[in-house]
Amino acid sequence: MSWSIRSVARHSAFTAAVCLPLLTVRFVAAQTSLGAGEPAWLAYKPVDPTVIFPGGIPDTITELGQNVLEDSAARELVLGWRGMLQHEPRVMHGTRAEAVQAVIVGTQAEIETWRSSLKATAPLPPDTYKLFHQGKVIVVEGGDARGTLYGAFALLRDIAEQHPLTSLHETSTPWASIRWTNEWDNPNGTIERGYAGPSIFFEDGRVRTDLSRAAAYARLLGSVGIDGCTINNVNADINLLKPENLKDIARIADVFRPYGVRLAISVDMSSPQVIGGLNTFDPLDPQVAAWWKAKIDEIYALIPDFGGVVIKADSEGRVGPSKYGRSQADAANVVARALKPHRGVVLYRAFVYNNHLDWHDMKADRARAGYDIFHPLDGKFDDNVIVQIKNGPIDFQVREPASPLFAGLPNTNEAAEFQITQEYTGQQRHLVYLVPMWKESLDTDMRASATAAPLPVKLLVSGRSIATQHHTTGGFIGVSGVGTDGWLGSPLALANLYGFGRLAWNPNFSAAVISDEWTRLSFGNDPQMRATINQLELNSWHIYESYTGPLGVGTLTDILGAHFGPGIESAEGNGWGQWIRADHNGVGMDRTVANGTGYIGQYPAPLAAKFESLSTCPDDLLLFMHHVPYTYRLHSGLSVMQYIDNTHYWGAQAAAAQVPAWETLHGKVPDATYAEVLKRLQFQAGAAIVWRDAITQWFTKESGIPDALGRVGRYPERIEAESMQRNGYTVVDVTPWETASGGKAVACNLPECSVQTTWDKPDGLYDIAVQYFDLLHGHSRFSLSVAGNEVDHWTAGDTLPGDKLNGSTSTRRVLDRVAIHRGNIISVTGQPDGNELAPLDYLSIVPSKIHSSVMKDAGR
Repeated sequence: MSWSIRSVARHSAFTAAVCLPLLTVRFVAAQTSLGAGEPAWLAYKPVDPTVIFPGGIPDTITELGQNVLEDSAARELVLGWRGMLQHEPRVMHGTRAEAVQAVIVGTQAEIETWRSSLKATAPLPPDTYKLFHQGKVIVVEGGDARGTLYGAFALLRDIAEQHPLTSLHETSTPWASIRWTNEWDNPNGTIERGYAGPSIFFEDGRVRTDLSRAAAYARLLGSVGIDGCTINNVNADINLLKPENLKDIARIADVFRPYGVRLAISVDMSSPQVIGGLNTFDPLDPQVAAWWKAKIDEIYALIPDFGGVVIKADSEGRVGPSKYGRSQADAANVVARALKPHRGVVLYRAFVYNNHLDWHDMKADRARAGYDIFHPLDGKFDDNVIVQIKNGPIDFQVREPASPLFAGLPNTNEAAEFQITQEYTGQQRHLVYLVPMWKESLDTDMRASATAAPLPVKLLVSGRSIATQHHTTGGFIGVSGVGTDGWLGSPLALANLYGFGRLAWNPNFSAAVISDEWTRLSFGNDPQMRATINQLELNSWHIYESYTGPLGVGTLTDILGAHFGPGIESAEGNGWGQWIRADHNGVGMDRTVANGTGYIGQYPAPLAAKFESLSTCPDDLLLFMHHVPYTYRLHSGLSVMQYIDNTHYWGAQAAAAQVPAWETLHGKVPDATYAEVLKRLQFQAGAAIVWRDAITQWFTKESGIPDALGRVGRYPERIEAESMQRNGYTVVDVTPWETASGGKAVACNLPECSVQTTWDKPDGLYDIAVQYFDLLHGHSRFSLSVAGNEVDHWTAGDTLPGDKLNGSTSTRRVLDRVAIHRGNIISVTGQPDGNELAPLDYLSIVPSKIHSSVMKDAGR
């Protein structure tokens, strides 16, 4: 469990100097960053040193130990001193080093050797750090060498946030021992569900020659206390276990090691048969056990600090123990026993389900699968097995309840799995700060009775035995997806990687505190900048949820395609089980015990009772738990249908308001960051309208209930491309129909086509949005003209996911403050490229106005 004590109250500084004989002096090479890649939150921007060190900046960094972790700690402090304090410290080494004003870095044992008067009354746990003053010396003490590194980063965090260090006393222990990321990288350099370029580990079937970016990533992970990284896809390439590939993988472990990050790999259960040459991979076959032991021993000979393995089996086409009638525990244990002598662990994913369910079976329910499969196996897993449980029972949707399996394994180690990469939450093109969502899961109370002590999920995954829970280890897993494009693509998405690390260290940190830490470390301490970025981050999940999937129904994205744009009906009529059961009469999955799938009964009694009753079920999970008519009244008094309409219009308005809010930071953040974020927020503003229209029109058509405010289906500012005078363009249907205005678009099968309309409204300045489709393959060219004068031209060169006209490829080009006079001809010309036929949806022309950055609730 993490605990932290900080005292920064002002009082007189200690005056006693520490005078010790000099042993060794070293100087760190002049560099401003370690490895390759953007510094992210380790930017070390200048601060006011007089606020932090009113008595003078310590001029020496003294490293007491001789190991790579303490070397990294000292090197990081030097970088921080140079960047933030504009001061070049000297670096000394050895327990007899002399310094008047210094920072001393060492383990508890080394500190006691350096100063016997500091002998502790109790040992510091592993990974723990302690920061305190000894005279004019600041001491960074670790429970072990990794703890010293974490302490150095904590001290630098205090400096970056400009906390006065005249009185420093801070001790912190991580909440759980497992704090890992899972990277879904493939040997060919692609990343499953990655949205930031190619892999930093692999290319062309092998480990990259240049691993400097992998080293820089390990530095980022170490700075927030992440101590493990699984480098390859859970849908594992079996060839990675071949000897020649393991030797290459050991090179990645070498660059991880200086930052306390243990390398792990995902493995395929069929490996003993496929690459081992056995005639079986039955986990209970002695020859299979012997093969795993030999393979794991081989790995440890190459990577002595290897962390362990991740296993995905019997899921989404991956083979597993069911082939032989064996259990998931059998599969986990055969690998765990090979790892046990090396103190390695198995992280066994609970993401096991049947993706060929019968949609017509009203009792079938994918959400039940994890509990139904793993709960009967409770207590049958070895103690170095950790069952890795997604935060919700479906698949990283915009809102899900905490998985009931967390409460269903009182005798089995557990880890909570979160998705940092935004597979179902906008793929980093939409701003979504996920920490508030994760905290809702971690704070969910799973107590067995109303009279029992609270038992939140964060306690269940802590690895502690408490009350009825008998665990020996546990922790947090974050599916990251970092790549070569700015780590996560969007600069603001890095708050999720940082936030995961901080929550894994201490899940009691608030989302607001984490956001502010990240903002200050990344961009500095300017008050207006901090307030703006924090507001953008903290509002973003609610905004995204508002224009996508309401009331716990799911994200409503195209689950059979890219998981990006709207695709309501893709959830239905198939075996994947992300059903919403929407028809003319109502919407939502009936998961009640009384009449539905019985899923709710998997929860402990108090929580089950809360979800079972409509009177107590939270509105934001209503459609996850119940099927209700569209006229059903929420606790707010709104009907379900009116809530859908209102929230989607509010969400689109709030998404648009993010753009001018960000624009206030021009000149306060780096130019490249400013431009990249602005581009993404502008895209999101347009995409939110696509989502708004798709969801509201689909549900209006399905329910037959019109919007009480008359908004849905009425767009007076639009001019449909199919209704304009066309020169070469032909009208085409768009599927799904709701992802194009009017269900149609126009496409060009000639070298050049155009559409035009005559303006019949008053003269004035107008904002023109051209809604078009930008396919993954193809670079069509467009130009916009008013009264025969070209006012804009562009190439459809984005990398939106897909080659079909739908909500994933719909986007817009906006030109502000265009002078238009009555009678002017407004035209768009398109030039196709390959199979991308310069497709157009509509023009939207509205009077120019000053945008409001205030995100107010518009009648929710």
